[in-house]
Amino acid sequence: MTTPLIRILTGSDPLPSEITSETVYFGRRRFLAELAGIAAAVATPTIAAETACKSLATPPVLLSGEKPNSWEEITQYNNFYEYSTDKKAIAVLAENLRPAPWSIRIEGECEKPATYDINEIRRRFHAEERIYRLRCVEGWSMVIPWDGIPLCNLLQEAKPTSRAKFVRFISLQDPSRMYGQRGGALSWPYLEGLRIDEAMHPLTILALGLYGKPLPNQNGAPARLVVPWKYGFKSIKSIVTIRFEETPPESSWTHAAPSEYGFYANVNPEVPHPRWTQAREQRIGEIGKRKTLPFNGYADQVAALYREMDLAKFF
Repeated sequence: MTTPLIRILTGSDPLPSEITSETVYFGRRRFLAELAGIAAAVATPTIAAETACKSLATPPVLLSGEKPNSWEEITQYNNFYEYSTDKKAIAVLAENLRPAPWSIRIEGECEKPATYDINEIRRRFHAEERIYRLRCVEGWSMVIPWDGIPLCNLLQEAKPTSRAKFVRFISLQDPSRMYGQRGGALSWPYLEGLRIDEAMHPLTILALGLYGKPLPNQNGAPARLVVPWKYGFKSIKSIVTIRFEETPPESSWTHAAPSEYGFYANVNPEVPHPRWTQAREQRIGEIGKRKTLPFNGYADQVAALYREMDLAKFF
């Protein structure tokens, strides 16, 4: 099974960009009815929050043919509805984002709520280089070398209580700069959510950069979620709040189109989107299509999270 490349950097290591250039560097009722089922599925979490934050036992490697996309491909073709639905226009439109100063508030069902400056997060939690696939529900994908921290390292600081079964993420809302928020494509601010065992899984990261550089505005600066086994819309950008909650949080896409976008958003080639197949995907920069892999190729690491769940019902 194809897996991510993870290399833990030390403080004395040069940045990847100092070693290799980018060109060479490798229905609402239905939703509400399903919430009860989701809540039942986490009554006994598969991975306890207090023990889930751990390193992978063996650093996995990418299979041949999984070359990372170029800097240009990653930064010039983006989904960022806060600015536009035009993927190729966002790089220019997002120039006004101003990702500094920036803070992230952690609150809700936890013993130690706190507000973290983004630079404090960078200093306290050393970023790891992780090459992950990003699979978008529209049928395209990329392989991206993120620089990020395991999200669980930050979440553990807040000491979530036993009532914390889910984690809600909230993005920046600023229609004066974010042109897309002036319209009604989605409800704003952009919201997403994970079960706490998903949020605490070591593959889930808070991305702070890519290719050894700070995260570009159009890719969700200064901090975005990356959950590599799920569709890209779960990877919320420009996060300002993380909240522990007892009940399943509604997200922007499940609110907008509950029959098309489920809470879990696990990559499942056997469940087609109502308007297109999910069985094959177009890798940006390649000719022809690839077969879509279950859980985006990370089944060995995450399938146990969903044991005995109907992945067609809980899509």
